[in-house]
Amino acid sequence: MAAGGAAAAAAAIADAIKASGVLVRVEPQEFTKLLGLVKEPLIVVAESGLFSKKYNYLMSYKGLAFFTKSPAPMPLPADSEIVRANRIFIPG
Repeated sequence: MAAGGAAAAAAAIADAIKASGVLVRVEPQEFTKLLGLVKEPLIVVAESGLFSKKYNYLMSYKGLAFFTKSPAPMPLPADSEIVRANRIFIPG
């Protein structure tokens, strides 16, 4: 996917969250289960943390946006489209 297309897709997920306010925070294990249900998932990935890294993941599934934070990088499906972001802002 071209950089512009990936950015547009990430923006679409962000706009969907703003419009609906629906963001589901799940544990990394649950996020991994959801990844197994989606064909060619689009996943936004960002690193956070000053002294210890955390890995943030965001994806859409059946109209909801799912977010998780992991202390280690998560294995992602080979057919994933990945958008690397500087930061994922999660309200509240």
